Amino acid sequence: MKTKPENDQELYDKVNRETARIQWSELERHFASGAVIYVSEDLDLVDVAVRMSHDDKENVQRWLAEGKVHKVKDEQAQVWAVADSTLWAAVVHPFVLVQPEKKRLH
Repeated sequence: MKTKPENDQELYDKVNRETARIQWSELERHFASGAVIYVSEDLDLVDVAVRMSHDDKENVQRWLAEGKVHKVKDEQAQVWAVADSTLWAAVVHPFVLVQPEKKRLH
């Protein structure tokens, strides 16, 4: 029996430990194969990864409909390439989920 994503603290912790900051230039080959997924800054990247790994269709479909989760668009990839942006990334095979670093207020 599968545990619901919101109760799967062990998987959440594992994904959280494996989440890393990465330069866009290191993700470009994954982008070229269509495997890079944008996650809105409004969402918790680790929570999205866990829910995707549990095939939580209800939430994923809602996020897709709201535009909060989608394949990275060419225009966004170009902006990140020019700036060689640093993004947060989590892997949910075969996808790499990315989220821009949140701006910090000083």
